[in-house]
Amino acid sequence: MTSISKNTDPNTVEGLLGRLEQLNDIGVALSRERDITRLLEYILLAAKGITRADGGTIYSKVVGANSLRFEILRTDSLNIAMGGSASQPINFPDLPLVNANGEANDSLVAAYAAIHRVTVNIEDAYSEPNFDFSGTRKFDQNTGYRSQSFLTVPMCNQDGDVIGVLQLLNAQKPDSTEVTTFSKADQQLVESLASQAAIALSNRLLMKQLEDLFESFIDMINMAIDEKSPYTGGHCQRVPALTMMLAEATAQHQDGPLAGFSMTEMDRYELKIAGLLHDCGKITTPVHVVDKGTKLQTLFDRIALVDTRFEVLKRDAEIEALRRQLALRPCADEAAERASMVELYNQLGKLDDERSFLRTANSGGEFMSDAAVARVHHIGSHYQWRNPDGLPTNFLSADEVDNLSIRKGTLTLAERDTINYHIVATIKMLEKLPWPKHLQNVPEFAGGHHERMDGKGYPKGLTREQMSVQARIMGIADIFEALTASDRPYKLGMKLSQAIRIMVKMKEDGHIDPDLFDVFIQQGIYLRYAQQFVDPNQIDEVPLAHHG
Repeated sequence: MTSISKNTDPNTVEGLLGRLEQLNDIGVALSRERDITRLLEYILLAAKGITRADGGTIYSKVVGANSLRFEILRTDSLNIAMGGSASQPINFPDLPLVNANGEANDSLVAAYAAIHRVTVNIEDAYSEPNFDFSGTRKFDQNTGYRSQSFLTVPMCNQDGDVIGVLQLLNAQKPDSTEVTTFSKADQQLVESLASQAAIALSNRLLMKQLEDLFESFIDMINMAIDEKSPYTGGHCQRVPALTMMLAEATAQHQDGPLAGFSMTEMDRYELKIAGLLHDCGKITTPVHVVDKGTKLQTLFDRIALVDTRFEVLKRDAEIEALRRQLALRPCADEAAERASMVELYNQLGKLDDERSFLRTANSGGEFMSDAAVARVHHIGSHYQWRNPDGLPTNFLSADEVDNLSIRKGTLTLAERDTINYHIVATIKMLEKLPWPKHLQNVPEFAGGHHERMDGKGYPKGLTREQMSVQARIMGIADIFEALTASDRPYKLGMKLSQAIRIMVKMKEDGHIDPDLFDVFIQQGIYLRYAQQFVDPNQIDEVPLAHHG
């Protein structure tokens, strides 16, 4: 912004041209600023600069309330800086626009300007009869200050609605700290600035509302996924949090291969959105697959049917034993009857053992041995039961044998493909959206978290060189969250040491980015995340040897 020295006479041609140039520069700068707080602060400082005002205040119109809120306050000669970038917040109460009687609060100059949409230019507050400056006088008594000239300008948007008020205090003469009035030229410049500022602020507020609406739609999608499955809703919130932790640490890491990685505020927002949407495709995944907590679960856990069949087998065995006893009655062979009952009890015990084995197998796990798989097949074909049609049938159907023989977890290959399809659906959904320039990388960031550095991932089989740093960051976040999550139906959350040990192996196998994983460990991101999101019982010491 072009600056004008306080000793430049605004009434000279040089001063006038300088102020107009400054006003033009201010307008350009206002159109570029995205942060609302910085925008408000810039408006106030710019207004103070072009009018040589000692102090000033920005008020915002409170949405949904009939009042003005203090946003930024500055008084140079008293070294007062409140709100905005200043460390001291503003704790003053809002200014009501209506009084206790429900009438317009015309006694306060800022309220009056907002209510009537007019500029108020006051030469001396102490001799002003139309407004209540008792609060100002009290402030002056406490500080030794002398509040004199006031210029209060409403800020109206394109629809004519007041969105704020700009108030300046104590204009000073050029090359002096002597207080003077705000001139007609000052007023016109500030009104022009207020008009530009209101448009910039209104546009930014509209953009913020649209961003909030967009994020609400994202929350709605995640809520829909959560309603389908309580086991994924938390994941959709935790992965973005961990992603941003690792991204910030990587941006601050100025050594090694990642030294050139940095992020602007826009970059951060883009990555945040990608994190929130990284699993939006799960809304298409059947809930009975997402929630499959046991191997035989479909719409219900079919282990109950297997239990019923075992009971049928046990009854059949008992009936057969009783029949043999009845056949022995004429012989009255007590020893033979006892032997029949011993055989029955042995058979019932074996069936109970087989049932216990299948129930354990049904729960899934990290590994199932060849012997266990063979035992499932043996039980499935060795035992026969009569189905509802009275026909002898293998104890387990082919589908049940396949499911119970799953070696890791609870999903069959077909079900795993169904689960994996969610990332394809995610990419399809995101690539259909008309992303603005500052969000155009969201599909790539969100769609790459199941790729591997060695090109063996899915769905596109990308290599490390073909992926952005952000996508690789999200891959690490997704894996670590899944390993430590304690809300999955099919497993317990791992302790930190176990999760890190697995990820070290993934690093060595070309699954995850080694440089990013080093940052993840060296900067303690895994521990910081765990302290916020992981059950305390899972947090244990991670040996240095696990760091790779």
